[in-house]
Amino acid sequence: MLDTQRIRAVTLDLDDTLWPIWPTIARAQAVLCAWLQDRAPATAALLSDPEAAAVLRSQVVQAHPQLSHDLSALRRESIRAALRQVGDDTALTDGAFDAFFAERQRVQLYDDAIAALEFLAVRYPLAALSNGNANLDLIGIGAYFQARISAREFGIAKPDPRIFHAAAEALGVPAASVLHVGDDATLDAHGALGAGMQAVWINRAEAAWPHDGEPHATVPDLTELCRLLA
Repeated sequence: MLDTQRIRAVTLDLDDTLWPIWPTIARAQAVLCAWLQDRAPATAALLSDPEAAAVLRSQVVQAHPQLSHDLSALRRESIRAALRQVGDDTALTDGAFDAFFAERQRVQLYDDAIAALEFLAVRYPLAALSNGNANLDLIGIGAYFQARISAREFGIAKPDPRIFHAAAEALGVPAASVLHVGDDATLDAHGALGAGMQAVWINRAEAAWPHDGEPHATVPDLTELCRLLA
């Protein structure tokens, strides 16, 4: 059971917690391919093929295990590998990545996201805790957060307890006093439990819990999270 009296700070996942990520990635991928179409059409064709792009990305991940925590670096290397594979100019890598990254920040927040952020921010210090590469200032919600911990900058990704502990430290409270909220059963809820935090799992898909040791609470959306904490 969730002990609301213990909560002195809240950490929030971003992708698929405050907005759906895959529609955003699909749009960013389309913008990337459009940017490449006039400059490197063979690369655009390669990356427009979902199966070929997935194979290429898998190869990049295997070739660069040291970048597993850095989605921006992996995306950049995937673009570079695609250009190289078809014989296009790899000097286009940075420009292509910039086109992708700009569109990746144009997220469509869930309908209840702003109301939830306003509710939480007046009650608790908030930290964004993400394995992704969202820029909260570009998205327009940076003011709600007192701290931001990303796997890319920290060098370690969820569910490692060290990144959860870093978020607690950034908020100036012990891990046991933090509530972590996120959509991923393993990376977020199970990871937070392993770090000694309380955990609320945002389970919009009504999925089955895949681990031993359940989260302190499971809710279908951010509105129910706020009702739980009210």
